This record gives sequence, C-alpha cells and structure tokens, in this order.
Amino acid sequence: MPVIKSAIERVKTNEKANKRNASQLSKMRTAVKKFEKADVNADNREELFNNAVSALDHAKSKGLIKANTAARNKSRLAKLNK
Repeated sequence: MPVIKSAIERVKTNEKANKRNASQLSKMRTAVKKFEKADVNADNREELFNNAVSALDHAKSKGLIKANTAARNKSRLAKLNK
C-alpha cells in the first residue's frame, strides 16, 4: 500500500475507474449477446441490434475498446441482422 498521499489518491481513482470500465464492458457484452441469441423472427430484434451498436459505440468513445474492434463487431452484427 502506498504511503504518499498522491499515490493513495491514485489508487482510489484507479479502483473507481476500474469498476466503471468493467461495468461498461459488461453492459456492452450483454447487449451483443442478447442480440446474437435473439430469435430471427423476434419482434424486438431491431431494437436489440440498435442497443448493441449503441453499446459498442459508447465503449469505443470511452476508450474501452479500439475503433477497429468496434467497427468489426458492428459489421458482424449487421450481417446477422439481415
């Protein structure tokens, strides 16, 4: 455990950020999985697709995933949505 005050504060900040990032990643993965597991003829399939794409964009904008990863995943989901 750090002794210097600024280092103690950084530890606290990093823990908070880690929880926030893990939560956002989990939400993104859940949204993608919900869309992938949805029935082809499901009524809310378009809504699930939009939620998944939105979650990917949000994760990309927050720096949780890289831009190419988000683009690749969105492309893959769009192919499934047809």
